[in-house]
Amino acid sequence: MGWLSQTLFLPSSVPSQLNSFGNATVHSQSNPNPHETMRTYTRGAPTVFFISLLWPLLAPVVVVAAEIHFMGGNYDGHPMLYFSRGDVEELQYVAAGTHRDMARRIREAAETMLEHPEEYLPPWSPTEFSARWNEVYGNNLGVLSMFCLLYPHRAGALDLAKDYMERMAAQPSWLVKDAPWDEVPLAHSLVGFATAYDFLYEYFDKGQQERFLQVIGNASRLMYEKSYVRGWGFQYLHNHQPTNCVALLTGSLVYMTQGYLQEAYLWTKQVLSIMEKSMVLLQDVTDGSLYEGVAYGTYTSRSLFQYMFLVQRHFAISHFDHPWLLKHFAFLYRTILPGFQRTVAIADSNYNWFYGPESQLVFLDRYVLRNGSGNWLADLIHQNRVMEGPGQAGKGQRWCTLHTEFIWYDPSLIPKPPADFGTPQLHYFEDWGVVTYGSALPADTNRTFVSFKSGKLGGRAIFDIVHKNKYKEWIKGWRNFNAGHEHPDQNTFTFAPNGVPFITEALYGPKYTLLNNAVLFGSAVSGSCFRPWAGQVTEACDSKWLKYKVGLAADAQGRVEAAMERKGMVFIRGEGRSAYNPDLKIRNFQRNLLLLHPQILLLVDHIHLEPDSPTRAMSAFFHNTDLPFQDAQVDGVHGAFVSHGEDKYKMFWMDDMGHSNKGVLGYWNYPRGYPYNGSNYVNVTMPLRYPHTRVAYIFFGPGVDVQSFSLRGDDQRVDVYLATKDHTYTIYLLTGEVTSKPLFAMVLLDHTKIVFEKAEAKVDSSPEEVEEYVNVMEDNLQHVKPVFQQMERHILGRVLNTASFRKTAERLLQFSDKKKTEEVIEKMFAMSKKQGKGKGGKKVNLGEKLSESLPDIFAQIEVNEKKERQRTSKRTYEDSPEEGDADSRAFMDYTDGRKNRKGGFVKGRKFKEVHMVATEGSEGLPSTASYIRLFLLLNTATFFLLLAVLLTRFQRGRSLHTQRCFYTILLIDCFILLYLYSSCSHTQC
Repeated sequence: MGWLSQTLFLPSSVPSQLNSFGNATVHSQSNPNPHETMRTYTRGAPTVFFISLLWPLLAPVVVVAAEIHFMGGNYDGHPMLYFSRGDVEELQYVAAGTHRDMARRIREAAETMLEHPEEYLPPWSPTEFSARWNEVYGNNLGVLSMFCLLYPHRAGALDLAKDYMERMAAQPSWLVKDAPWDEVPLAHSLVGFATAYDFLYEYFDKGQQERFLQVIGNASRLMYEKSYVRGWGFQYLHNHQPTNCVALLTGSLVYMTQGYLQEAYLWTKQVLSIMEKSMVLLQDVTDGSLYEGVAYGTYTSRSLFQYMFLVQRHFAISHFDHPWLLKHFAFLYRTILPGFQRTVAIADSNYNWFYGPESQLVFLDRYVLRNGSGNWLADLIHQNRVMEGPGQAGKGQRWCTLHTEFIWYDPSLIPKPPADFGTPQLHYFEDWGVVTYGSALPADTNRTFVSFKSGKLGGRAIFDIVHKNKYKEWIKGWRNFNAGHEHPDQNTFTFAPNGVPFITEALYGPKYTLLNNAVLFGSAVSGSCFRPWAGQVTEACDSKWLKYKVGLAADAQGRVEAAMERKGMVFIRGEGRSAYNPDLKIRNFQRNLLLLHPQILLLVDHIHLEPDSPTRAMSAFFHNTDLPFQDAQVDGVHGAFVSHGEDKYKMFWMDDMGHSNKGVLGYWNYPRGYPYNGSNYVNVTMPLRYPHTRVAYIFFGPGVDVQSFSLRGDDQRVDVYLATKDHTYTIYLLTGEVTSKPLFAMVLLDHTKIVFEKAEAKVDSSPEEVEEYVNVMEDNLQHVKPVFQQMERHILGRVLNTASFRKTAERLLQFSDKKKTEEVIEKMFAMSKKQGKGKGGKKVNLGEKLSESLPDIFAQIEVNEKKERQRTSKRTYEDSPEEGDADSRAFMDYTDGRKNRKGGFVKGRKFKEVHMVATEGSEGLPSTASYIRLFLLLNTATFFLLLAVLLTRFQRGRSLHTQRCFYTILLIDCFILLYLYSSCSHTQC
């Protein structure tokens, strides 16, 4: 498997030979004999030419790549999901060496379970098991089974794992009683149970092996059926989809290994038909983000990365050059607050990450980045983990990714920070609509973090797919997406001076505008949750989930108009008008942020009303989930502050008429059913005037002392004056739609001018639809069948002339036509009794001959399944209008365009033919690959023999004609060699 990546170099003789040729040429230039010079050139130059032709053959040797070994349907039993039986000893070895830190965390988790089994073992009682959200049982089983594999002699560990699995196997259902429509808990149980079955198979007795396999089959079968009617089967890029699909894929791979090929084939094809669509759509997300935010993003990526690994290992489907994956490191790196303990908590969120992100980071480093940055960031997050209090990992998730982190870690990648680490950086996620500044820095004085959000509902990619009717073969509007975990949060921000969270997100709570750092407007328009105040149109008054499918909510969006840094100052502008009800008649809602100093943030809201606007007041909210706000007032200017130790972090506000109303301070309690109790807030209400009103807020840390603060404005701009003990700031903010100068803002810091130009404005540009996207998916689906056919050959080959042959054949043909099945089995049984020798004593692969005598069991079951799904699709629509009325046809990917042909055609385009590659130790390489390999080896030897003859025997005394003939032969042989190498590379021989 190659846990330690090794760098391969060319032999030193090759470059030295090249140098000697060059030197020979140089010396010949000083030779007075022109004929000798001609012979020298003739002897040297063609040789260099031939070696340059040979160079492409050797060049791949130099490339260092952490490749995942493609199994090709050739398994030697369990384990097989992430590694093979022969890799276990090496895993145990690196656990004591390069992976010892990760092994220690695995050991600590398992020892905790061993010390307190009553806390961690699933209950025997089905009532108790299903009484609450129970993902913890599946999540902890993966790390426990990994511990047993690494430390098989630890007393009691295997007994605990077996007891754990017996308890889970005893449950009639892994669903939660109060949420029988949600398969996510079932998915967590299935993926953990199937992984443990794979890791520990050799330690189970025969009864446990069969009983546990039956449990995996039953759970996978249920997941498969639900994939056609539940939202996770057709709502793309949502965290439920990869979670449930990877569970079904894991179960199907285990089931496949045990010989249940037909059902496992259907399950696998269904998973890939869903997930490969997601991988195509994800190409439209150009910034590496996930629209549900960082916390739920790690929920998605946990399973998404497992999916990428599994389909590469088992089906040779590679996504490691996916453009989204290449950018995803930024989503984890640019969203961490100073101190590496918290993240920007946009959308439903905890304080940081739900799953990982260390596992995802080492995955990115090993298979994508290859630069040490992923390992470095994972190490820092480990070192700074909160063990107690706000920010600690959830009990149900904290150990879930330890085994994949161990498997994916590459110790040859020395931890190394990105080149820009140590200095605050401005980053714009153009799809997500989020700007961050000052991320991933040590917590220290003047290490400040700022974030701003103003984007399209669901992110730009999803919003534009819906509104521009992209990917119309698959997508039917908002029904194919789920933005329920988003918040009504356009034009919101956070501020953490010195790394101290001052203005924060309100985490996982009700979807109210006022529970974000956002603005409500005074008007009794329809749909308001808190009349007479109107929030953003996506807020939900009577649901835990955001409104997004229909009406005004379906079109809600904000926009980042500017995000730039100049001389240590940061300017951000967002436009949020389209997030509110058009009946408010708001012409512009412009929010401007200026970070003047690491501890001074200026926020200016510019509201431009239409003449007939009914709103005459605005109400802004500011939150801190940890610290309560206290009242403050200086010279008639109202404000508030929070105390962090002995330090005070303050805010004040004023409008462009000099008014400063007193704020309302309080704590908003969340209803039962949310993971957090509530949030502290400041509510500032100010009057609105026609045509425009400006309200300015200043936020500053303990390191500065603001002595004066005022503003005034006209139609074109607003001027803000700010003085501290050390500096004076004069800010000219151009707010008009048409301005006299091409500027957003200009700041005078004492006598220094800082300008923010409109030429740097952000331009929204949606990517083009992926070309021939249906065929892209179909190409990858074609990788599945050859693997199962290879499994079929192997299974038949293993049971030849054994008592279990008939039983195995019946299992393979389980879902085929019963009458024909009997005939085929009798024929196969008769063939198995014949002598397994061909003419002249030549051995034949009887497993392959038997496989050829079988009907195409996979094509047959696909046809039957397609008919069944077409028959039930209408009934599904009628029985479940909420989820069944999506276009079910989009999920019936059972066409096999390769029937009896070398190439298949989908919509007029020939798609890639998939070639099977047997792994080392497999039974019977494909004959074509074997012949190509043989000829390649012979021709390589011939080439080097001719080259040696050229260099040793043809140095002198040969006629020019003879040398030309020899070079011609060598050139022809070189082209043959190149052709064979290309063929071998294509077939992966």
